[in-house]
Parts: sequence; structure tokens; C-alpha cells
Amino acid sequence: MLILADDHGVAGHLAASLRDLEKDLVPAEIRQALVDRQRARNFFTLRLTAELFRVLDRFASKGIEALVVKGPVLAMQAYGDPAMRAYGDLDLLVRQKDIRRATELMITVGFAPAVPLSAIDAGKIPGQYLFSMPDTKLVVELHNDCTLRYFPRRLPLEECFSRQIRVCLDSHEAAALSVEDELVLICVHGAKHFWERLMWIADVAALVSRQTGIDWQRVADSAKAAGAERMLHTGLRLATDLLKARPPEKVQALVRADAVAARLAEQVCAWLPAAGSAPPGLFERSLFRMRMRGGWLSAPAYLLRLSVSPTEEDWKVATEKNRHGFLDAIRRPFRLARKYRRFDRE
Repeated sequence: MLILADDHGVAGHLAASLRDLEKDLVPAEIRQALVDRQRARNFFTLRLTAELFRVLDRFASKGIEALVVKGPVLAMQAYGDPAMRAYGDLDLLVRQKDIRRATELMITVGFAPAVPLSAIDAGKIPGQYLFSMPDTKLVVELHNDCTLRYFPRRLPLEECFSRQIRVCLDSHEAAALSVEDELVLICVHGAKHFWERLMWIADVAALVSRQTGIDWQRVADSAKAAGAERMLHTGLRLATDLLKARPPEKVQALVRADAVAARLAEQVCAWLPAAGSAPPGLFERSLFRMRMRGGWLSAPAYLLRLSVSPTEEDWKVATEKNRHGFLDAIRRPFRLARKYRRFDRE
């Protein structure tokens, strides 16, 4: 049970659910294991939050604007508790024009970049700009409209910045996405990972349930602008069917009317028990992504873009200046085919 809860990222939810049960209903060793894990998560969360504000303060001192996404702000917005949700890194939205300066600042505060300055200068765009603190588990990822390639249409980053809100974390305030934009983002993120962990569905359910003042028209507009309507519908369908979330009836009716979203949710439910340990094969993944995008022309175009848009896995850091992006794009489909054929054999 504990292993499965960890695999799905819901150990905190399990601990909260068992907390009020009679002691004799939960074995003492299970209860103690949950207490120990929660304590460790609390300490790690405090450390991440302290590191978050150290980075944000350094960015602010140099005029770099950043929005915190997922992680601690989502935990507060969805659960009211930064330790309730499992997360192992910090995610920030930063404009592409600020990436080089942000990387230099991250280096000065002790983080090692996975994407070197030379790759940035060469115009290489990774899946994320990842930074890790040597000899620790601290990881920070910088994202923007260029790296968030699983959005069917380019994320309207400036609009997201204009709608930002402030979220209180440990008596400090952090700039974050509006609740409406965050809901769309976590649905796109869940779709990216085929909703294979219950945590991502729980986040949607908790955010919808806790944030009673959601502007659903703005949610719809945000999803439409990103081409992510079906991703949103699938996330809401999973949240309502599995975890009894109850968005407004008008929203539920719209979600129920999306028959493709219903079939995608059924497919997710078939994958969900494996918690990502048995990923779908290449053909199944491709078909799922096209259905998630929808449209006779837009769906194949979306899949094609994902298939040929190179990331850091497709170019070698040692030679990033000498390799042409076109060659990286050509190599990518073959690398993906080899990768998922290996999963199929396993």
C-alpha cells in the first residue's frame, strides 16, 4: 500500500485519510511509517521553499520576473498545505529573453545547469532548463512558452504574467499563475504524462473543489487559446469520475458532452493501476496524443511537431555548436522509436 501510494504521489493523501481512523484499524507499523514519511516531506518542503525564495530574491534583484507553477503554490491552492502534495523540484516560468541571465544567476547561487550557456547562445531549446544543487536533492526547472512544447498552441506567456496572483508560502508571497491558468497547465501536464499517476488527477479534483471562485469562462478561454480544450475536459472527467469533484453543472455538462474525452478517461483508467511502470507502446501513445489534441488537421500536426522538435536528449552538449537543428529533428523520431520499442519488449 505504501509503495503504491508513493508511486502515485499520494502518500500525503493516504496519511490524511487514515489519520482520523480508529488506531486498531491501521497497523502500528503502517501508521508510524506514514508519520515518518510525512515528517521527512515537511522538512524537505521547508528546504525547497527556502531555496525558492532565495532564487526569487536573486532574480528580482536583477529585474528577472518569474512565476511559480505547480509545486508549493499548487499545494497551497489545492490543499491549503504545502506538504500535502508530493513534489521534488521547483518549477518557474521565466521569459526566454531572460534565460541566459537566469542561468548565470543560478550558477552564482550554487546550482549546476544541465543546459550550458554555450547551448543557450547556440539557440538550443531544451524540454526545460534544469538546475541541480550538487550533493543535494534540490532541483529547479525554468520553463517558458518555448519549452512547454506539449501545449498544442504556444502558451500566451505575457497574458499569464498579466493575470498573475500572489500566493502565501511560509509568511512570504510568491508570484504565481492565476487559478484558471494553473488549472489548464496541470491538465496539459497530466496529458503529457498520460495521467499515469493518481496525484495529477487528485490535483485537478482538489483545485476545483477548494477554489470555489474559479472563473470558468476564463478557464475555457485559456484552454481554447492553448488548444487544450480536450486535455482540460479529460482532466475534469477523471477528477469527477474517480474522485467525485463537482465543478458547476454547466461545466460538467460540457465535459460529459465530449465523447472523446470520456473514451480517453477510460483508457487512462486502464493504465492507472500500473502507476507508470508499464507505459503504453509507441503506437498507443501516438494515437492518444492525437485524440487528446483533436481535429483532422490539428491532431496530426501536433503529433508531428512533438515528434520532430528536438530536446536536450536529441543533441549532445559537447557538440551543440556544431550540430544543425534540422539534423537533431531528423534524428528525434528514430530515437523515440528505439526508446519505446524497448519499453514494449520489457
